[in-house]
Amino acid sequence: MKKIASFTINHEKLLRGIYVSRRDTTPSGDVITTFDVRLTEPNREAAVSPEALHTIEHLAATYLRNDAQWSDKIVYWGPMGCCTGSYLLMQGELEPRDILPLMKSMFAFIADFEGEIPGASPRDCGNYTFNDLQAAKEAAKRFLAEVLGDIKDENMNYPA
Repeated sequence: MKKIASFTINHEKLLRGIYVSRRDTTPSGDVITTFDVRLTEPNREAAVSPEALHTIEHLAATYLRNDAQWSDKIVYWGPMGCCTGSYLLMQGELEPRDILPLMKSMFAFIADFEGEIPGASPRDCGNYTFNDLQAAKEAAKRFLAEVLGDIKDENMNYPA
């Protein structure tokens, strides 16, 4: 079986950042860009706890689908199974720099969030108690301060 593209990335050199994972063209001609939003360095830093990543998912998806400028371009936001980040799928042929302001505002929203987590109820979520708001806020603050605040090319281009 052919190895899928995401398994060909050198995870031993991968830094935290925002990367174009792939681009796909739908049968109707729309381009979908998949972003790899990497919150921790794989296999060198602790992964984000699944509970925190679940909370980030709820907050990020809510924020993105309500953003006045970008909501109509959002296809999907969801966690990676390895718990080192999330995937963001957007309509259009986009680059990390195109969405940097969106990512900064979204992670600031998560870092500062207070109150009930959107969709974290038995009616709205299949595992509503599986959340950790404090850990999600800490992960968002760290990513915002240490990566997004002064992002470099190496945080937006996959390593060789």
